[in-house]
Amino acid sequence: MAMNETSQRDIQAIDAIASIPHIMQILASSLDLRFICVARVTEQTWTMCAVLDNAEFGLSPGDNLDIETTFCTKVRASKEKIVINHASADDKYSDSPIPNMYGFESYFSYPLFDANGDFFGTLCGLDPEPRALRSEAAHTQISAFAELISNQILLNEKIEDSRNQLTAAKNRARLQEQYIAILGHDIRTPLSSIQIGISFLDDVIKDSQIASSVQVPVFKAVSRMKNSVQRMARLIEDAMDFTHSRMGEGLPVQPGVATDLAQQLSYTVEELATAYPQSKIKTHFDVTRQLVCDEKRVGQLLSNLLKNALVHGDEAYPIFVKVITNQNDFILSVRNSGPPIPDESKARLFQPFWRNENSTKKGGLGLGLFIASEIAKAHQGTLSVSSDFSGTEFTFRFPLTTISSNTYESTSH
Repeated sequence: MAMNETSQRDIQAIDAIASIPHIMQILASSLDLRFICVARVTEQTWTMCAVLDNAEFGLSPGDNLDIETTFCTKVRASKEKIVINHASADDKYSDSPIPNMYGFESYFSYPLFDANGDFFGTLCGLDPEPRALRSEAAHTQISAFAELISNQILLNEKIEDSRNQLTAAKNRARLQEQYIAILGHDIRTPLSSIQIGISFLDDVIKDSQIASSVQVPVFKAVSRMKNSVQRMARLIEDAMDFTHSRMGEGLPVQPGVATDLAQQLSYTVEELATAYPQSKIKTHFDVTRQLVCDEKRVGQLLSNLLKNALVHGDEAYPIFVKVITNQNDFILSVRNSGPPIPDESKARLFQPFWRNENSTKKGGLGLGLFIASEIAKAHQGTLSVSSDFSGTEFTFRFPLTTISSNTYESTSH
C-alpha cells in the first residue's frame, strides 16, 4: 500500500533521530528481545516508522497494521504503558487473541509524545519467548529511552518549524526585492518624463520676457521641483542597487581604465558642498598611478560617504576627503569630527536600512553605507571604519596598476 504524505512525514521525523537505531539495538540486547520498533499511532492507523526485526516478522518502515489488532490503542487511550512477561500465563492477557495473532509471549509498549505534548505513537518490543520485562531495571531503561525519543521528536519538530519559517521569510523577502526591482524599473519612465518637463519649463522661464516679480518665484518653484526629482532618482537608484545585491546578482559595475577619476570625484565634492553650504570640506586628490574601476560607482561611493559625514559630523569642524594612490592601492578616505561611533553600532553600519536610533539626524533609506560597502566588494576592495574622540574615518581601498600623475588640491565651502 502506498504511503500517504502524512505517513511519510511521520517516518521521516523518526528517521531523522539518529539515536533510534542504537536505542533499539541496546533494548534488544539488554532485554533479550528479537523485535523492537517505533510506531506512529492515530485513532485509525498503526504505521511502522523504525524497526529492528531479528524475529523475521517481515515488517518494514511504512507497513501498516490493523489498529484494532494491537495493544497500542489502549496505550493511546490511557497514555500508560503495557508490559507483559508471559502472555499465555498472564491473568489479564491470556485470553487476548493479539499475542496468538502475532506469536509473542513477552511484550512492552510505552507511549511517545510530540512537540505539543500530544500522543505520537509507541516504543514497542516483543519476543516469542517469555522475558522478565516487569522488573524495575527494565522499566527504568525503557522509560528513559521513550522519554529520549519524545524529546528528540520535540526538538526535531521545532527545528523543522524554524527551517520552514526561515524558508518562508526568505521567499517573502525575495518577492519583496523582486517587487522593488520591478517598481524601480517601471517608475523610471514617468520620472524621466517629469525631468524632461521640468527642463523645458526651466528653459522657457530663462528665455521668457515676463516680469522678474513673476519669474523669480516661478524659477524657485521649478528649482525645488528639480531638486525633488533628483532626490527621487537617487532613492530609486539606491533601491535598485539594493535589490541587485540582495537577489544574488551582485552590484553591477562597468570597470575600465580610469581616465578622469580625480576630476569626477572633485565634481562630486563640489555638488555636495553646494548642497551643504554651512559645512567646510577640505580635499586632497593625488592619483598618480593607473587603476581599473567603475568611475561612476567610485563617485557614488564617495558621495555616500561624504553625505554621511555631512549629516552626522560636527559642522564646527571641516570634513577631510583624501584620494591617493600608492605603489599597490587606490585609497579613498572621508574623515569628520563628532562623537565616536559605539562599537555595537560599528558592527551594523554596513547593514541595509540600519539607522542609529540615538541620532536625531534622519534622511534617505538607510542604504548609503550598505551600497558603499557593496561597491567596495565589487572592486575586490574593502571599506573600513575607525572612530574615536579624534574623529570618524571611512576608508575605501582596492588594488591597482601604474599611470601618469593627476593631482588636485582644493578647499570647498
